[in-house]
This record gives sequence, C-alpha cells and structure tokens, in this order.
Amino acid sequence: MKKLLNTLYISTQGAYLSKEGECVVVSVDRVEKLRLPIHNLSGIVCFGNVMLSPFLMGFCAEKDVGVSFLSENGRFLARIKGPVSGNVLLRKTQYRISDDESKSLEVARNMLVGKFSNSRVVLNRFIRDYGKDDEIEHISGRLANQIPMLGSALRIDELRGLEGDSAKLYFSVFNKLIRAQKEDFVFEGRNKRPPLDNVNALLSFIYTLLAHDVESALETVGLDPAVGFLHRDRPGRASLALDMMEELRPFFADRLVLSLINLQRITAKGFRKTQSGAVIMNDETRKTVLLAYQERKKEELVHPFISEKMNIGLIPYIQALLMARFIRGDLDAYPPFIWR
Repeated sequence: MKKLLNTLYISTQGAYLSKEGECVVVSVDRVEKLRLPIHNLSGIVCFGNVMLSPFLMGFCAEKDVGVSFLSENGRFLARIKGPVSGNVLLRKTQYRISDDESKSLEVARNMLVGKFSNSRVVLNRFIRDYGKDDEIEHISGRLANQIPMLGSALRIDELRGLEGDSAKLYFSVFNKLIRAQKEDFVFEGRNKRPPLDNVNALLSFIYTLLAHDVESALETVGLDPAVGFLHRDRPGRASLALDMMEELRPFFADRLVLSLINLQRITAKGFRKTQSGAVIMNDETRKTVLLAYQERKKEELVHPFISEKMNIGLIPYIQALLMARFIRGDLDAYPPFIWR
C-alpha cells in the first residue's frame, strides 16, 4: 500500500524555499523557519508571493514532488513537474477512449453515479444527525431518481445536463446544512471566479486543494490529467482531474466546509470583501483551513471497492490507480468512490 506523504503548504508572504542536502528549507526574511526531508513530501503548494530556488525546483522534479503556485486567494497559476511517468501505451489508450464518445460516456456515467450517491450521503447524514427535514429528504429522493437516468443518457451532453441539474438540487438545500453562525455564513447558491460570500470562498479554496491532490495522483499512476471523459478538453485545464473530483467533492470538500463552520473552527472575522465584491480569507483562517484539510487526510476508512483500511488522503491515488487498471483492461468498468 502506498504511504500517505505530507503536502507542504506555504502561505506566508515573502517566504523563500531552498534546497539544502536532501531537505527543503523555508526561510522568511533570511531566517530559517522550517526544514523538511524531501522524502516526506508528496507536493508543495505556494500561495501568493512565495519563491523557490532553481535548485529546489529541479530537485523536486527529480524526486517527483509536484510544486503548484496559486494566488494568495487560491486561484491556480502554474505547476512544476518532472518528466512524464508511466507507460506511453496507457496514455495512448486513454486518448483513444477520450475520443470515443460511447466509451467516454461509460466512464463519465460511473463517475456521476459516485457524485450523486455521495451527495445523497451528505444530505442523509444530516437527517440522521439532526432529525427529519422534509425539504432535504425530498432533494435526496430526487437525486436518487436521477441515478437511473444516467444509465439512459446516450450523449455526454446529456450527462452534463444531469450533472448540472443535480448540483442545483444539492446546493438548493446546502444552506440548511449550516447549523452554526448562520448570520455570518449564508449560502444562497454556488458562485465562483470570484466567490461572493464566505461559504463559497471556503468551497472554492478547498476544491483547489483537492484538485492539486487529484492531479498529482493521476500523474503518479501515469495518466494524463488534461484528457478527460466528462469535461471537454481545453488548453490549460486538467479535465480528467476535474472529472475525478466530481465524485470526491461531497465527501472530501463539502463535509469539511460544513465541519469548519458548524464546529466554529473559523469565524466571519477571518473573511473580508474586496472592492470587486470577491470574498477572501485572511492568513490565519487560511492556515486553519489548511491544517483541517491535512487532518482530514489522515483520518481512516475502509475503501468500498478494494476493502482495505487506509488514510482518506490516499483515496485520490487509489481512484487514479483504478482508472489506470480500467484503461489497461484489467477491470471491466471504472469503479467510482461511493461513500458508505
């Protein structure tokens, strides 16, 4: 079983990362703040004005440690990675499947079964924990009714339409799942680029973290993150990573957002609205979210398909591995992650 390694998140503005021996050294104003062996890291994520030495960049590429650069507010900017890994035949088969709509339809359908099912679990667990709610039960039922409709879709565009409808249904009751700080964390619908309220700022930020992990996992098993089955190919977009994120968002990100708010680990003081209307987090809140995300990845569960106990943070890697096995022909179909 693959070992869960750490992701190093650097959000201190003006930080400088350098290589010393086999270690990554983090300095602020020329004062060393942190030193970590490279073999403990799976990736480095830099927010805002964070610099890396050329020697460290090359070292990370050599050791297969992905480095991502994001804006201070979490918008993806760039990524450094080493040589492409994996069997070229695997990627060529991936490209052929992506170009074949009937085969892409099969993969995308399974991914959305995972997304719809996991969205229902989020809603049903709320009912289990807090009691009956007619509206939430109704939406959960409608999502259940949409799952068989995925099987009858004959085109990718039909799947995209069903996915859009399900997202609207799910998010129509998301505000009800917020039990604490309701005046400060009001959710009236999904918005992004930029997020216009505190809840959407949290969702967008954690989705960005998840995207980094999924893209890294796909690269690790030799797949091309840019060539997907549900999302259209677009220059600069990791379509397959976005595809795989669909089934993981409710379990990984949405539940974490709700926990952070309902357990009051974050407060409205940690957010501010800019002149453009965008809502952003301050440094302290960002660090709290990053810590909570890392803690979440260390929790354990039994994977529903391979029936092995593992850290939650390994799920993107396991799903990427299952995708590679399907593409190679070792599995008859791609098994999505379905939360129990």
